[in-house]
Amino acid sequence: MGNEIYKNAIHCFVMDGEPVSVELYGCGHINHTFLVTTDTGRRYILQMLNGGVFADPDGLMENVVAITRHIAKKCADPRGSLHLNPTRDGRLYTRGKKGNMWRLYDFVEGSICLQAPETMEDFYQSAIAFGTFQQQLADFPAGTLHETIPNFHNTPDRYRKFRAALAADKLGRAKEVGPEVDFVLAREEEAGALQRMRDSGQLPTRVTHNDTKLNNVMLDEKTRKPLCVIDLDTVMPGLAAYDFGDSIRFGAATAAEDEKDLSRMEMSLEAFETYTRGFLEACPGLTDLERQTLPLGAKLMTLECGVRFLTDYLEGDVYFSIHRPEHNLDRARTQFKLVADMESKWDQMAAIVARLSADN
Repeated sequence: MGNEIYKNAIHCFVMDGEPVSVELYGCGHINHTFLVTTDTGRRYILQMLNGGVFADPDGLMENVVAITRHIAKKCADPRGSLHLNPTRDGRLYTRGKKGNMWRLYDFVEGSICLQAPETMEDFYQSAIAFGTFQQQLADFPAGTLHETIPNFHNTPDRYRKFRAALAADKLGRAKEVGPEVDFVLAREEEAGALQRMRDSGQLPTRVTHNDTKLNNVMLDEKTRKPLCVIDLDTVMPGLAAYDFGDSIRFGAATAAEDEKDLSRMEMSLEAFETYTRGFLEACPGLTDLERQTLPLGAKLMTLECGVRFLTDYLEGDVYFSIHRPEHNLDRARTQFKLVADMESKWDQMAAIVARLSADN
């Protein structure tokens, strides 16, 4: 296996058999992920955490261990929860010589992972997956979790950082984005609504995944129904509206996140209704106010994402990877167009949630 980065870490873990192949695996951009196959045919997923993104890997792994154990107790199918394999000294993760954190999961056999929905049914099944995840963890003490990325969905804090970047204007780009700045500032008061309701206790703090894309769901390869949710690194205390909203932002959009032709970007009401139906069916324990705030979650998660893109553009594209000079600005504009389209469909979105809530 040569001098690859996994060479020392792989032998720290207990496996069924000896490794015979190690290959790069998946489409993730944060961690290093490898598929390990042993001489007995068993397969595992070996991952090295990105310490540049996650400043507290020990806290992160404490979250993952607690969450996977909690979910496993509620699953008849062992594939219903990720399973961490121990190291030879009995731990569930290890540090390499350079301080990198490593972990080893069982490979979820008989599964597929889609990068995007191929049918509306796929999107519905992703809603079932994340609604089930929410329901399984409804009795988990969310306050005991570490914040792996502090203030991740604290929208007022995102606005604070945006205003600082706008004031500094270190690349002189502010003059190019007047309409975008006006769009953001006109919605600043509403942008803090969910955070205020969380702070006041009107909305319960729950365990949230915070990256609710379909490619973080393992589907049964035969039935295409969800087996388990993966990529638990951003699991933190939050609001149900965060996870619902991010799913809509990504999955109900009719164009790519960096589409230049804004006429192609809108929110599909069909997709919104499909996802809402699945989420509410799988997560019947939401309060009435939580259900009412689901459309707000969709709007504010989209607005927040646009603010983050615009902030990064003003700061010189230091956070998000770009492939062209105005890539982050294009991304911000698509998010703002999506927000505007949601606003034009607001009454319809609220009516869909009310009707489906009455059915569940």
